[in-house]
Amino acid sequence: MTAPALIELRDLSKRYGTGEGEVVALDHVTLSIDRGEFVAIMGPSGSGKSTLMNILGCLDRPTEGTYFLDGEDVGALDKAQLAALRNREFGFVFQSYNLLGRTSAVENVILPMLYDRVNSRTPEERLARAAEMLELVGLANRAQHQPHELSGGQQQRVAIARALVNDPSVILADEPTGNLDSKSGLELMGLLQSLHASGRTIVMVTHEPKLGSLADRILHMRDGQVETDVTNGSSIKKAEAEVVA
Repeated sequence: MTAPALIELRDLSKRYGTGEGEVVALDHVTLSIDRGEFVAIMGPSGSGKSTLMNILGCLDRPTEGTYFLDGEDVGALDKAQLAALRNREFGFVFQSYNLLGRTSAVENVILPMLYDRVNSRTPEERLARAAEMLELVGLANRAQHQPHELSGGQQQRVAIARALVNDPSVILADEPTGNLDSKSGLELMGLLQSLHASGRTIVMVTHEPKLGSLADRILHMRDGQVETDVTNGSSIKKAEAEVVA
């Protein structure tokens, strides 16, 4: 028996406003994402990719249609249940890092654990877990540095460590390289691919075809719909070759 998709959207739409002022951000989208996939969502401004990402991460609700996460109907959950689901199942990586200023890297990584009501940890356990995640992203020696003492690439690595700390089912990365130079962006993509190779499910919004091509699958959106859904042949070596070049 085939395992159900980790993410499944059925005839999902999102509209803002009413009447002549109504804006259709998503228009009857149906798609599934399997556990362990690395999916890039691409498309022009206004195509619906950010709206789709917000709904996937339970930051917004669809106007109609259904969203199943690992077989669970997300639409049936109340606000408190959605908040718990977000913290447990998703790790978020944003273009602007969203780190707390005047707070060390390790303290930023600890933050999601403070809201985890399922896996209670002692302060010592939280510190050890955060340190482990910083080591994973290559920043063990920057644990006590505050964001302003880190480069953009390093700040985004802290954000990835924070996204991983609760061992989420899905990493949602919204333009994660948007504020980085080309070399730092490709290094970050190499890190995301390494995480994917270890079994992580990653969904990434990007406007850069060069970076999107490093994912396993590309969804191209236009006018609130999935225009194309292409399986791509990516590899970590390809990203590493780009960095060296």
